[in-house]
Amino acid sequence: MKIFILAALATIVASQGYPKPQYPKPQYPAPAYPAPAYPAPAYKAPAYPAPAYPSPAYAKTPEYAPMPYNFNWAVKDDPSYNDYAHQETADDKGYVTGSYRTLLPDGRTQIVDYKADDYTGYVADVKYEGEAKEYKPAYKPAVYPSPAYPSPAYPSPAYSAPKYPSPSYPSPAYPSPKYPTKY
Repeated sequence: MKIFILAALATIVASQGYPKPQYPKPQYPAPAYPAPAYPAPAYKAPAYPAPAYPSPAYAKTPEYAPMPYNFNWAVKDDPSYNDYAHQETADDKGYVTGSYRTLLPDGRTQIVDYKADDYTGYVADVKYEGEAKEYKPAYKPAVYPSPAYPSPAYPSPAYSAPKYPSPSYPSPAYPSPKYPTKY
């Protein structure tokens, strides 16, 4: 019982311990800032002169003296029914003469003879040769036989299932386990 009383007394003394320390709150002076040493900003919009643009104008086109030339060409392709030609001649004064012809679907040929210069412009004389026929397309699609492929000259392959030898395992070298019967 003495031990019990001694333990209770030690507990009471230990619980009383030292008081919690108390410190004074820190005290700081109120902040004091000096007045600014520069003037307050004042925005002033920049003054630019109004933009001055030149009025739009096209670049001057260089003028060259006309170059004399002479050309002609023709196409006659019966499977596609294309039959036309063109011929033109020009001199060094800008006077152009020429003609072109084309086969029309109705069987006639249209021939256009023309002259062109700076004074009269483009003047064409159109003529037709031949009689107009009722237009019926002459195109007939080619008849192709359906493809027939010969059988191959080599024999057809024969596949059989692979034959593997039956597995054979040696008997184990250790004795088979012996299990106890029910208890």
